[in-house]
Amino acid sequence: MRRLMGVTAAAVLAMVLTACGGSADTAGPAAATSGGAGASAAMDAPLKVGVSPVPHSEILKYVSDNLAAKAGIKLEIVEFADYVQPNVQLQESQLDANYFQHRPYLADFLKSKGGGELTYVQDVHLEPLGLYSKKIKAVTELANDATVALPNDATNLGRSLKLLEDNGVITLKEGVGTAATERDVANNPKNLQFKPLEAAQLPRSLEDVDAAVINGNYALEAGLKPAGDSLVLEKAEGNPYANGLVVRPGQENDPRVKKLAELLAGPEVKQFIETTYQGSVISSTG
Repeated sequence: MRRLMGVTAAAVLAMVLTACGGSADTAGPAAATSGGAGASAAMDAPLKVGVSPVPHSEILKYVSDNLAAKAGIKLEIVEFADYVQPNVQLQESQLDANYFQHRPYLADFLKSKGGGELTYVQDVHLEPLGLYSKKIKAVTELANDATVALPNDATNLGRSLKLLEDNGVITLKEGVGTAATERDVANNPKNLQFKPLEAAQLPRSLEDVDAAVINGNYALEAGLKPAGDSLVLEKAEGNPYANGLVVRPGQENDPRVKKLAELLAGPEVKQFIETTYQGSVISSTG
């Protein structure tokens, strides 16, 4: 009994490890190896990115199928039919990144939610906003009292009204720019009736309205070709509405995010966009 009382803690640990098939000398290195493997597994984890189906998902699928493996990253692409959940799920860490929105929309989203932070990493492409109709062939054919559907989120509503102003359809109050709402229309010579709708519903509204201003991604998804089917289309030069990659603050330093950003800005993606969309989607690179 006295001999057991005199056994050191190190000796007791050695006896326990020996009984379990290990040794005191290997305990430290084994623990270190386990920690290293965990860190390596995290680096190998797929990057989960929320996107709109067209063109964002198609562009990311091209990256995933053709570029990601060589770059040492894996992508998990999650599609959303709306503009809200990709940001909500990113904030809740259900996504690692998203790619569907422009800077003004992100700023308005964060303001409308009363705070929170997300980080815009870089521009990838522009989807020009366009005016479409199944009833007329030119913007000058809009009749008196015609109904025009518009996206109802704040940034794209102002953007759509600016498109109409730029093409001589209406005049906005001086200085309102893309922050405009229907109340900021100063001159409406044809007494157009504006019908704000959720952006995803705009293509379907073409059966019921005289014309609709439709976001590029939803136009493409509906089988419309913005470069050929629109009555008028936004210009790319000086346009602040490029869509880009967004993450939670600090995640822009994640090596997987850096690599994806590099690929999205590369010549292969630029060529894919130009070849696939023929001017309906415009690369923000070069």
